[in-house]
Amino acid sequence: MQLTPDNKLKKLIIVGDRVLIKLRKADERTATGLYLPPGVQEKEKVQQGYIIKTGPGYPIPMAAEDREPWMEAEEKVRYVPLQAKEGDLAIFLLNGAFEVIYEGEKYFIVPQHSILMLEREEEL
Repeated sequence: MQLTPDNKLKKLIIVGDRVLIKLRKADERTATGLYLPPGVQEKEKVQQGYIIKTGPGYPIPMAAEDREPWMEAEEKVRYVPLQAKEGDLAIFLLNGAFEVIYEGEKYFIVPQHSILMLEREEEL
């Protein structure tokens, strides 16, 4: 799913070190050919899906000693960026994720530390 200007997901703002993931359609069969109902696939501890949006990252605390009393208080928040990028395929732990339904679609909000592995399509 691509994030387009007319897409309603552009209104969403993901906070901090979290990412918004849409589950990848699971295989309906096992390697041996058995058909699995959707409920079994959704209860797996490890899931995979595509990253739709990411938060800004981990906030860096401001150093208190850099400020002088005569200076104006400028609260510019800086962040350490996340490894995850929009469009990556993420394999993540389901017990660290929060399920949300937005505009009739099911998504997961996952903290960066619950993502086990990323697959990124890089153009060579």
